[in-house]
Amino acid sequence: MELELRHLHSLCVIADAGSLTKAATLLGVSQPALTAQLQRVERELGAQVFLRGRRGVTPTPLGQYLLTRARGVLLAVEELRHSARQHAPTERPVIRLGGIAGAVSVGLADRLSDLLPEAEVRLTTEYSPRLLWELLLADRLDAVAMVDYPGFLLRQPVSVLAEVVAVEPVFVAMSQQHRLADRASVDLAELADEPWALSPPDGSGWPDCFLVACEQVGFTPRVLYTVADAQPLRELVATRRAIAACQAVFDSGGGVVVKPLTGDPVKMRHLLVCRGAGPVAHMFDALVRLARQAYWAYASRRPHYQDWLRANSATAVVE
Repeated sequence: MELELRHLHSLCVIADAGSLTKAATLLGVSQPALTAQLQRVERELGAQVFLRGRRGVTPTPLGQYLLTRARGVLLAVEELRHSARQHAPTERPVIRLGGIAGAVSVGLADRLSDLLPEAEVRLTTEYSPRLLWELLLADRLDAVAMVDYPGFLLRQPVSVLAEVVAVEPVFVAMSQQHRLADRASVDLAELADEPWALSPPDGSGWPDCFLVACEQVGFTPRVLYTVADAQPLRELVATRRAIAACQAVFDSGGGVVVKPLTGDPVKMRHLLVCRGAGPVAHMFDALVRLARQAYWAYASRRPHYQDWLRANSATAVVE
């Protein structure tokens, strides 16, 4: 077997991720396939590149030497590709967006396509903000519309540009027949005895931030359902089997009402991030403006959220 660029790239991703499982996700391959590839590389070299342990992988002395050389080779190839693109102006540029499906990402992709009709805008959506973050750092995405939570904020390296698009309160969805459905807002403590449906962990602080807020008012929620998709969640709420913590932009109707929590004990931040040396860094301010426009357009279609905005001096959308 001869070493190829794809092998060098895989080694760098493994080193950056710190584990074969995370690296396989970033590379879009199965963990067994990546392990087999690494074993072939090590057989070719005649020595181990990484030491495997319970906490992941660490480079051996040979691995450190190889990774230093590999990064130099990959950087030189990327510079070659960039120079080649400059000499091929007819090639349509590609912008790789990532995002959480919904409020910002789809609207941002549409607006960016309108702003740059000469470019091909590709959008990848994921449930986990943490996975999107890692895809960005691995140079598989150029910009990402994602979320984090106060108390669980992402650590931003200096190499990444980040701007808050909006700060949105977490609301609660309940049946129209619920005993508190006629309230303008609901105290979180009043929901201590309710059965809950929550979306699963996203790797960036949910539902941890919500559980902390419940503990601060004296209870641990009785979570009967963990549901990732909005439609099953809506059915559980409408049929009075559970109430659910949800985004303020969660759609009401169909037997479901969405209510703010008194005092806004849980919030989330919508962020736009990109690599400082990435291909869209020069237009980051424009991307932020488009992301805010996309968020506001989405939020404006939620009357319950508009009522909350009018009743509160703070605004969820960063001007």
